Amino acid sequence: MRIAITGSTGLIGSALVRSLRADGHTPVRLVRRPPAAPDEVRWDPRRQEVDVAGLAGCEAVVHLAGAGVGDHRWTAAYKREIRDSRVRGTAAVATALASLDAPPRVFVCGSAIGYYGDTGSRRTDETAPAGEGFLPEVCVDWEDAAAPAAEAGIRTAFARTGLVVARSGGAWGRLFPLFRLGLGGRLGNGSQYWSFISLHDHIAALRHLIDGDLAGPVNLTAPEPVTNREVTAAMGRVLHRPTPFPVPAAALKLALGEFAGDVLGSQRVIPRRLLKSGFTFAHPGIEGAIRAA
Repeated sequence: MRIAITGSTGLIGSALVRSLRADGHTPVRLVRRPPAAPDEVRWDPRRQEVDVAGLAGCEAVVHLAGAGVGDHRWTAAYKREIRDSRVRGTAAVATALASLDAPPRVFVCGSAIGYYGDTGSRRTDETAPAGEGFLPEVCVDWEDAAAPAAEAGIRTAFARTGLVVARSGGAWGRLFPLFRLGLGGRLGNGSQYWSFISLHDHIAALRHLIDGDLAGPVNLTAPEPVTNREVTAAMGRVLHRPTPFPVPAAALKLALGEFAGDVLGSQRVIPRRLLKSGFTFAHPGIEGAIRAA
């Protein structure tokens, strides 16, 4: 199967490319520079331009590109970058797919559980409405930008991703070095829920969305979210390190600015649709996910 991927050099995209190649598929990587290999296709999300001819023959497209939410302090300029990189990029890809004489059968569009905002301790599935705040607003606009693909009859699924447990990259890419040095600890009071998923299960879930028949929002999180306090304890057990240094909420706010509110926020998100469709998790628990990483 020929499958186009944006964000193919990122944590999730590069792992997806490896997985597809290992099973004999042909990934087509959308790049922002002049193509340097036969499997590359040029696109420019800022200008909303895509080499449509390069997408011909693709049976599926997986759109993962977007500026990292936690990569920089949230200045007004970087918040625009977070939003524009997702909304403009999604609109460009969706419009390109809709213009094809033979469009792909499925468009898997990245999204995030940030859609729901702070859910506290409430178990939240795909039927929940959007929350309030910057990230929920971004996610709503992000998913809305895929409308041209859906309106063209392409099955469109939104992969609402949780916190991916991986050795490098994402939240855990920052946590592992601290915990290995014995400097890890809970964030704030540690009672906030973290909806995690192992990198292995995330890639398997994306493959499930490509191969199956799900459309609309699908939460890509493990079945049982855990609190930050439980994450801290599991990290200590797996790495055989003490976890004596809690990070006060005030210090996080000073270091991270507005983004600290989302770090300290709680999201207890359940993958109801993924489970109902028959997906099986290799690492349903936090300790197993950490050991896998």
